[in-house]
Amino acid sequence: MTTTIFALASGGGRAALSVYRLSGPEAGPILRALTGDDHPRPRLASLRTLRDRRGAEIDKGLVLWFPAPASFTGEDVVELHLHGGRAVSQAIAAALVDLGARPAEPGDFTRRAFEAGKMDLTQAEAIADLVDADTAAQRRQALVQMEGRLGRLYEGWRGEILRAQAHLEAAIDFAEEDLPADLIASSKAALADLAGRIHSHLADGGRGERVRDGLRVVLLGAPNAGKSSLLNQLAGRDAAIVSSTAGTTRDVIEVSVDLGGYPLLLADTAGLRGGAEEIEREGVRRALARADAADIKLLVLDGAAWPHLDAESLELLDERCLVILNKVDLIAGAIPDRLHDHPVIGLSALTGEGIELLLQRLTAAAEERMAGDGAPALTRARHRASLNDAEAALRRAQQQTLPELVAEDVRVAARAIGRITGRVDVEAMLDIIFREFCIGK
Repeated sequence: MTTTIFALASGGGRAALSVYRLSGPEAGPILRALTGDDHPRPRLASLRTLRDRRGAEIDKGLVLWFPAPASFTGEDVVELHLHGGRAVSQAIAAALVDLGARPAEPGDFTRRAFEAGKMDLTQAEAIADLVDADTAAQRRQALVQMEGRLGRLYEGWRGEILRAQAHLEAAIDFAEEDLPADLIASSKAALADLAGRIHSHLADGGRGERVRDGLRVVLLGAPNAGKSSLLNQLAGRDAAIVSSTAGTTRDVIEVSVDLGGYPLLLADTAGLRGGAEEIEREGVRRALARADAADIKLLVLDGAAWPHLDAESLELLDERCLVILNKVDLIAGAIPDRLHDHPVIGLSALTGEGIELLLQRLTAAAEERMAGDGAPALTRARHRASLNDAEAALRRAQQQTLPELVAEDVRVAARAIGRITGRVDVEAMLDIIFREFCIGK
């Protein structure tokens, strides 16, 4: 990289402190120009007065010097810890531009770290996930990936493929030499075993993506069953309009919730009933579409109509459902324990009775779908697509009879896994990946 970049690495707005980060070949000379002093000792915070090119004082603050290659980006890096006022930020930014640095684009710093070999692409993506993490589960998953466990797993698999590829190439190029007779067969057997491990890794039910993006939970039921009131109880705020008028909810209302450290995306939907007017019918269609895509369905039954059960709701009953009998405060008799072999959670969204039991059941269901066995989880669609390509290539290799065709499929598999960590063929993806980052990272 020939340019030196800078960005506000802390949050914007009025604050006690602001942290500016510089990276690039001119970071050291810019630091000397700002302080009129030699570099401080590496990685040691030093108090300095910062001045612009004309000698006007900007601020007094702490400066840190990270000479290459022992820095986050692998380049010379400077951090300026200053007061967080807007005037200070404007003045230091103007001074840095005047001294030849340019403002960083989103992901610039992490992209330089990747291109300097400081991390692979899975670790770079984990940094973005950690910055965006809202829940404990998201934070834990991002930390595991940032430590390199996912990248090491994939690089280990790529190493196995490359070893098999080397054996296959030797069998092709040196067929007349005294090589083991079973070299191709043993290579294919090893690759078949690896294909099985990749398949098992892929068959995780989307655990990593669920943690990263949130578990999709949809509330379903008849009009006036109390879905919107229940959504407000779970969200802890008035996210949905509550009315006794049937059909108040026409569109899908989404709320993000942190439940026991797991991210949930709750969706309130239109009441299920036939024969409604056109707009309400569209709401019902969207509700059913959400039901199809949901990880968990909260099927809300109206206790005021008990023991009558609406047929539209019962048609959606399956293994993804938690059955909720709302308005139990209006039921005089006993509340049933089960409905069609599904446990029934009795509650009142109005009074809050039974909400704690629902939260426990919902947390357990979320944990079942998101908690893993300790192995690193794939977290992005591009990981899954590349692993599917690799597995398919390894399966094809088993069917080939010519060594040259086996070797070609093995090369395809190696490239597919290499794309995940950034070892091969990733130029076209870099702009897309790093565009997701915030400025300063």
